[in-house]
Amino acid sequence: MDLGEGFLFYNFDEMKNLENEITLEYIRASGPGGQNVNKVATAVQLRFDVVNSQALASDLKGRLIQIAGKRVNADGVLILEAKRFRTQEANREDALAKFHELIRKAGEKPKARHKTKPTKASKEERLKEKKQRGKIKKLRRERAVNE
Repeated sequence: MDLGEGFLFYNFDEMKNLENEITLEYIRASGPGGQNVNKVATAVQLRFDVVNSQALASDLKGRLIQIAGKRVNADGVLILEAKRFRTQEANREDALAKFHELIRKAGEKPKARHKTKPTKASKEERLKEKKQRGKIKKLRRERAVNE
């Protein structure tokens, strides 16, 4: 399983067991297929229990759940559906490709944010705007007193 460059393996020995934790279920798919669509279960539903997985490190699990979004249910099970193709095998490969892509994305550590200070020009501009606003409010007060 090649997950690409830049992927960080955490517990490499257990990452090999990732394939064993995946369950594939074949369901009927909507879409193209003619009369065959009602008879043959060509769509694939891939299920992976993210929360109870022994193959993934805890920080990797957290990022995977965040990236997957609504595809992870309340029990922490990732559910991916593949029904683009007419054949079961092609949909199976598609589901596995989607899964590996999610794992690869979750494996990339996010860049650390570096704090930046406001520039001198932006500080001066902010103060200038505050002065202008203050002048407007002062003029309003003077008018209210005169009337």
